[in-house]
Amino acid sequence: MAPLMLDGLDDYANTGNPRKYHSTAGSQPVPDDTPVDRLWAQLETNGYVILERLFDEQTVQEMRQAVLPWMAPRGGRNPFEGLATRRLYAVIAKTLACNPLVEHPIILALLDRLFEPNYLLSQLQVIDILPGETEQALHFDDSFYSLPRPRPALGAATIMALDDFTPENGATRIIPASHLWANRLPTAEEAASAVPVVMPAGSVVLFTGTLWHGGGGNRSAASRLALTAQYCAPWCRQQENFSLSVPRDVVLQCSEHIRRLLGYSIHAPFMGMVDGMHPKRLLEG
Repeated sequence: MAPLMLDGLDDYANTGNPRKYHSTAGSQPVPDDTPVDRLWAQLETNGYVILERLFDEQTVQEMRQAVLPWMAPRGGRNPFEGLATRRLYAVIAKTLACNPLVEHPIILALLDRLFEPNYLLSQLQVIDILPGETEQALHFDDSFYSLPRPRPALGAATIMALDDFTPENGATRIIPASHLWANRLPTAEEAASAVPVVMPAGSVVLFTGTLWHGGGGNRSAASRLALTAQYCAPWCRQQENFSLSVPRDVVLQCSEHIRRLLGYSIHAPFMGMVDGMHPKRLLEG
């Protein structure tokens, strides 16, 4: 589709382009042997892609040790979140140990193809499914952006296994290719055929916000710990209000990529500005 051409429109579109604060969008180095084209083709076709053993055992253990002391002793507050599921919110305000998931270069390389530049982190959360938890209702994550389907995804999610994901311990269930559906619910047969994402600890499943999925029931004797980072298009509202939940002194400890994803960035011409200025000025005191 050809771009709309109006007198002065180009001037408007460039009004707020940052001159001092250049965006780091798309600048992350990706290893030369990364098959980004193949991974992207899987994401486009199936609505999800599994990045097996993306993180080594040491990183997994560092994340576990950082988040477990913050976890509530018991389960959640409603059936959807899980009455036998522990959740940790505002993770970046509590520890920076999980930031490597948020800004992993392979994940960002795929998101660069899914969204316009300067897309945002929508939330970062730890999910611990305890023994006895039942299956979560199937859903798609960006349903709160109430635009009719089929449509491009306005959100995307990663789920990182901090424990091995098995069919017995609550592995996330997905319906492949359901990201292409129109406005409808899964049939009983489709719901029953949802596939568990079985993967070893350190692996990550990345899926679009339009893919139908849900947490699995935990029929094992041990809990299933996971970390999830969710993202959204640069003009969509984030689920977590990071400007309130993450203190500025903590933001200053984060990388330029994380700062951009938290919202210290501009979606041209000037979405995200503060008092007419780039929000990174707030980090300069």
